[in-house]
Amino acid sequence: METKGRILTGHRPTGPRHIGHLVGTLENWVRLQDSFECYFLIADLHVLTTDFEHPERIGGNVIEVLADWLAVGIDPQRARIVLQSAIPGHAELSLLLGMLVTVARLTRVPAYKEQAQALHIRPSLGLLSYPVLQSADILLYMADTVPVGEDQLPHLELSRELARRFNQLYAPTFPEPQGLLSTTPRLIGTDNRTMHTSYGNTIALRDTPEETTLKVMNMYTDPTRIHANDPGHVEGNPVFEYHDAFNPNKEEVEEYKLRYRNGKIGDVELKRRLAHVINEYLMPIRQRRAEIIARPSDLMDILQAGTQAARPVAQATMETVKTKIGLNPAIQVS
Repeated sequence: METKGRILTGHRPTGPRHIGHLVGTLENWVRLQDSFECYFLIADLHVLTTDFEHPERIGGNVIEVLADWLAVGIDPQRARIVLQSAIPGHAELSLLLGMLVTVARLTRVPAYKEQAQALHIRPSLGLLSYPVLQSADILLYMADTVPVGEDQLPHLELSRELARRFNQLYAPTFPEPQGLLSTTPRLIGTDNRTMHTSYGNTIALRDTPEETTLKVMNMYTDPTRIHANDPGHVEGNPVFEYHDAFNPNKEEVEEYKLRYRNGKIGDVELKRRLAHVINEYLMPIRQRRAEIIARPSDLMDILQAGTQAARPVAQATMETVKTKIGLNPAIQVS
């Protein structure tokens, strides 16, 4: 009997999921449920690395993220949905793995300085060690596969280094996780910057059709195009990136591109069509989401069940790790 590979991936609960998450990760996760044993992590501990001053937001955001996941097709019967902070092994393994990596190595992780600069914060020890906690998330479940974008490969490489270091120092224990590269390009924000909730440039899965239409009509287009009959640039234009991602009529999209380059179609017409396309695409997701979010107790039951199912796996890993590094997991202090 063929054994499925095991995947660990997840999101920080920083707010409702948006269409960038949908095409960038979520639709791929739904497909992976058929071919892998999947652990989907709601990584609430990771939120504290950049937003520890607003604890009141975390609980609500956990529910929002879970509702979005279920609405797009994450199936708790086929995957384990896990709340990170409810399993102590995440923090405990992160502490132990931190002994195996230098500060200098962590400062070379590209996202460390980028996040500190982008968020205008003084970097904490938690932010510096964020990749170690991320590695612990993966290794705690002995995951051998991690879906990533190409820009996330440096993070995964640290997980591989830590697995290798542990295996060499003590005994073969962890698989070296392999990246499963996404072929979907990252969707740009409506203002042509990186799509990020804090920038106000996203379209959330929970947005109403009216909110979506308003956001689309205010989208960035070609700043060099003054009049509707001026030739325009398709490349680097979010309106066309979104048409490519959501418009099922590819012939129509190619015709729009040709007309735009030749100054034969205006931005308003393109945006109106795009708003309709996105709302059609999101309609079944929004309907399911409305049904799901109306039953918060069911959401908590799903999260509890997934976390409970993951707990024995995490506990077994921690017992193995402690034994191999000389700590005795059998001794309990009452």
